[in-house]
Amino acid sequence: MALIIPLRGFTPRIGQNCFLAPNATIVGDVSIGDGCSIWFNTVLRGDVNTITIGDRVNIQDGSILHTLYQKSTIEIGNDVSIGHNVTIHGAKIHDLALIGMGAVVMDDAVVGEGALVAAGSVVLARTVIGPHELWGGAPARFIKMVEPEKAREMNQKIARNYLMYSKWYDEPDATPTEL
Repeated sequence: MALIIPLRGFTPRIGQNCFLAPNATIVGDVSIGDGCSIWFNTVLRGDVNTITIGDRVNIQDGSILHTLYQKSTIEIGNDVSIGHNVTIHGAKIHDLALIGMGAVVMDDAVVGEGALVAAGSVVLARTVIGPHELWGGAPARFIKMVEPEKAREMNQKIARNYLMYSKWYDEPDATPTEL
């Protein structure tokens, strides 16, 4: 069972039909929507400020979400994929965005709807990534526009896949099925 820690008068709120890996840690002022999956060794540390996560969000293995005390919060929209070993510190991620493996997104950065942040990228504080833009590098820079329908299709597929993967843990001996 995931480690869920109430702190400073805040108890994490978990939506319906969510998968929380047994060693995920969720602390304090954290709100998770419906149909989300929080994977192994992930830490959502709402000890110093608010973390709000929409519906059908997958936060993959080893990711860390944290904020600045009384300064930054994290807001993540719906159908967002956060890759393995991502660090998000006080940023806003809009619907249908994808944050690639190992990326870092710093305080007060904004990742627009359907935007993609390439694996290993470092999005500096106060950077604004527009809707349907692909950014990459360290520091991250604009690379190209992404077709909105392709971004939507890809990100919804990833969100559905992670929901499917999470169901395997309900019945580990069951045959995998497609959603």
